[in-house]
Amino acid sequence: MKIYNTLTKQKEEFVPLVPGKVSMYVCGPTVYNLIHIGNARPMIVFDTVRRYMEHRGYEVNYVSNFTDVDDKIIKKAMEEGVTAEEISQRYIQECKKDMEGMNVRPATTHPLATQEIDGMIEMISTLIEKDYAYVAQDGTVYFRTRKFKEYGKLSHKNLDDLRGGNRSLLVTGEDQKEDSLDFVLWKPKKDGEPYWESPWCNGRPGWHIECSVMAKKYLGDEIDIHAGGEDLIFPHHENEIAQSECCNGKIFARYWMHNGFLNIDNRKMSKSLGNFFTVREIGEKYDLQVLRFFMLSAHYRSPLNFSAELMEASKNGLDRIVNAVGNLKFIAENAAVEELSAEEAKELASLAEYEKKFDEAMDDDFNTADAVAAIFELVKYANTNVTENSTKAFADGVKDKIVELSDILGLVVEKQEEMLDKEIEALIEERQAARKAKNFARADEIRDLLLAKGIVLKDTREGVKWERA
Repeated sequence: MKIYNTLTKQKEEFVPLVPGKVSMYVCGPTVYNLIHIGNARPMIVFDTVRRYMEHRGYEVNYVSNFTDVDDKIIKKAMEEGVTAEEISQRYIQECKKDMEGMNVRPATTHPLATQEIDGMIEMISTLIEKDYAYVAQDGTVYFRTRKFKEYGKLSHKNLDDLRGGNRSLLVTGEDQKEDSLDFVLWKPKKDGEPYWESPWCNGRPGWHIECSVMAKKYLGDEIDIHAGGEDLIFPHHENEIAQSECCNGKIFARYWMHNGFLNIDNRKMSKSLGNFFTVREIGEKYDLQVLRFFMLSAHYRSPLNFSAELMEASKNGLDRIVNAVGNLKFIAENAAVEELSAEEAKELASLAEYEKKFDEAMDDDFNTADAVAAIFELVKYANTNVTENSTKAFADGVKDKIVELSDILGLVVEKQEEMLDKEIEALIEERQAARKAKNFARADEIRDLLLAKGIVLKDTREGVKWERA
């Protein structure tokens, strides 16, 4: 299995620190709003990496944090007149709903930054003791960037170039820093902000130290894989390496994986351009399995362009697999003969070729586009070779292989028993009653339940309309 390592800029054979086990840290979202489709890409990509690792027999310890203290969270809390904790807890729950809709499995551990403050204070203290960090007059603690001789090894940036030409990359507070490149480990509180007591001042941690501490606590001083979006390479991941390696005296992560950017209609996604989509908004138009299929239709390191046309193409592609599985299920249920014939046994054995193509694609830096192509070849085989004259065992065998490979990619292609129309109507009535009673939690619960069953609701002037996704 080869992985492209951002650190070395080349594909490398994956060799875990402990045979049979993988330690993996993926930077999670800052929870101040509903997650957008840009957040969804690393969630889907690295969930798929984890699934494939498990398929290959590895035991994966997968840690992905929630950043639950941040300027944006505090700003949102002040706007609403509630606590920062209330905002973060609300959007962690909303994020988990969206992850479930995209079939992103919960991490082994989802640590929260606010629950790991003691570890952060401990790591910062160690860095001060080792002279890699210093305390300014107002209690801010800075990391001495130049003291870490390998700074820039991940982003392949030169320190002097950063200092000279890219002022915008630097952190504010130049006047009290020893060097303009030094970054914040701990900062004093401002009025109305949440804070924690520390040896230096009442305040809160810098963003970078949070992930270093959570990776260390839940995975160890040295880990196999650290992953996230390519926008995190600098300064976030670069700073994590500096802090962790100076504190722990070990290589922080062996393999660095980064997914490419997501554009909307060939432009960067931004609220000002009006091309900003949350996962929840996409879920109102499509089953979120379509979004997952779309994300896996390109290589994770490639930039990916989101458009209505490409989502329709993804829907059609996923439908091809789902319909083939449904057809195989129908043939199996109505087959005249149960047992496999000798000829069919040979045919079933030949399916190993499709699995081999799938594995070869995934072994080559998780090439999901080629893995999906292997599934499509299997679907074509099924449509050609399984007929109403096939045995139950043969139809089931082909179906199971398609379902198995799709499941490794996190794609649900075997439809559950469909809900009856009257069951759907009854739930919609209950949802309307809940909304009138201002029980929005129950209303959302019903909508999510229906969505999980492939039922999409549309609120119109004429009332609630529904359709099967």
